[in-house]
Amino acid sequence: MTSSSPTLFQPGVVVATFAALRVLFRAGLSPTDVLTRHTSGDWGDICPEDQRANNEALARGGRILSSFEVQVHGETTTLWLITEHDHSSTTILLPAEY
Repeated sequence: MTSSSPTLFQPGVVVATFAALRVLFRAGLSPTDVLTRHTSGDWGDICPEDQRANNEALARGGRILSSFEVQVHGETTTLWLITEHDHSSTTILLPAEY
């Protein structure tokens, strides 16, 4: 789940909820795996409108959202990464925690 694409933006301070970390570790992933995808412009499983909003946010500033489906023991769990509008921080969390 890693990407070799260049970083498009700095994520700021990166934080993650306990539940999101538990999902990542149970899936054999690290927070860096999804963060690298997020900062390289791989927005994961989001709709075209959100993709356009993210691309605009790169050009003009604004919040950036990625959504990744992670497999844990045959079950799919969604993780969100949200970078704040000023890119001061990025949070890794489950949608239910938003």
